[in-house]
Amino acid sequence: MSSSGSDSEESKQRREEESQPSKKAKHSHLADTPLVVPAESTKIFKKSNRQPVIVLLDQASLETVKSRRGIYELLNCDDHRDLCKKKLRKDPNSFRPDILHQEMLALLDSPLNKAGLLKIYIATTKNVLIEVNPSIRIPRTFKRFAGLMVQLLHKMKIKAGGDSTTLLKVIKNPFSQHLPAGTRCYGFSCEGQLYSPISLAKTVVPMEPDTDAPPTCFVVGAMSTGHVTINDHPYIEKMISISSYPLSGAAALSRLMGGIEHYWSIV
Repeated sequence: MSSSGSDSEESKQRREEESQPSKKAKHSHLADTPLVVPAESTKIFKKSNRQPVIVLLDQASLETVKSRRGIYELLNCDDHRDLCKKKLRKDPNSFRPDILHQEMLALLDSPLNKAGLLKIYIATTKNVLIEVNPSIRIPRTFKRFAGLMVQLLHKMKIKAGGDSTTLLKVIKNPFSQHLPAGTRCYGFSCEGQLYSPISLAKTVVPMEPDTDAPPTCFVVGAMSTGHVTINDHPYIEKMISISSYPLSGAAALSRLMGGIEHYWSIV
């Protein structure tokens, strides 16, 4: 009688185990899931001696102007068209701080930046050099972004609300003194040598960010017209292009970031 009861319990337990999927079967679908981070990219997040890609957003239009209400505003072609024409006697279309806003969003939102492998600087038309903390969260709307830039230009730095972390700060020129020794610099221009995003990454970026190879710097224009020139940046060794079509700065940067992320297996 007891033997029969024991057999009944064992068979019941066996049926329960058979009805539940094994741990191996339960997770076997992950091997085919495209969103799984490959082993090659996980090592990027674990190592500490990483060389970030450096990007300089050049010729950004960042100027403040005092309005009739006595408030300082960021000079732009939409709100100050008459002022640009009559008082400054300049083309209003050259005052486009929104271009810098779009480019910063493209860079800071990139997986490359979230992996801690991006360093951003800004150079304005007034020769102001700005260092950007990669952890900053830039306002999504231009109006709030403009207010932040006005505060930066007047106070010379922006700190985080909760602690003393400096998110944006004005630093001393020239830009070249802030580059690590041996940095290889490339300028973006529609007249430069044409590369696809992948071939560009393979040509100018180290095979891994965790190497002793010198870091790479890209100088990208943040202006409405014109492009980066070697005359303005003598440390640039080559002018490059990432599309056979004219692209906005944000689109060019997105292609550049995508190529490097693919090359370094960052997803």
